Amino acid sequence: MQRTNQAQLIKQMSNREITKHLVYTQLILFVLAFILSLILFESFFFDWITLFHLSVHEWLYYGILPAVCVLLVDFVLMAYMPQRYYDDGGINEKVFKSQPVTKIIWLTLLIACSEELLFRGVIQTEFGYLIASFIFAIIHFRYLTKVVLFFSVVCVSFLIGYMYELTHSLPVTITTHFMIDFILALAIRIRK
Repeated sequence: MQRTNQAQLIKQMSNREITKHLVYTQLILFVLAFILSLILFESFFFDWITLFHLSVHEWLYYGILPAVCVLLVDFVLMAYMPQRYYDDGGINEKVFKSQPVTKIIWLTLLIACSEELLFRGVIQTEFGYLIASFIFAIIHFRYLTKVVLFFSVVCVSFLIGYMYELTHSLPVTITTHFMIDFILALAIRIRK
């Protein structure tokens, strides 16, 4: 019943409305990361600065390579599984199918930055890998009724969390998250 109501609501909303809600949600996550870091970090500026260190080797090995692996697995699964396993109720399609590539870049960059700042930068830094990874997976609740999608989000959440455990570098996790979202969004746009 709940899933049917959500699907009907999505069909009634325009692409612009859904995109606007997505942007607002991401801005809320960004503000939440800022507020929580003010409360939880010992030294607000120093703690954030240390999370943005970047080693080119780590960036390539732990940022780009895992994204490529996730994308390969996703594309293989999409090629061999019925589309209904990957259908999120039409939300991603409404957001990305008719956007110019530049807007897709900005949207996926906003998503990657806001979610990684909150979940890795604040929650994982302060409360640990498991808690951050579980909360990240749970906020993607719209995938709960789609086993393949939810399993994919859980795996990616734990993978990105693990990359953060190894590097303690937000540019690494933002890169992985961005690449996955951007390439999948681009695939939606190309499929239209």
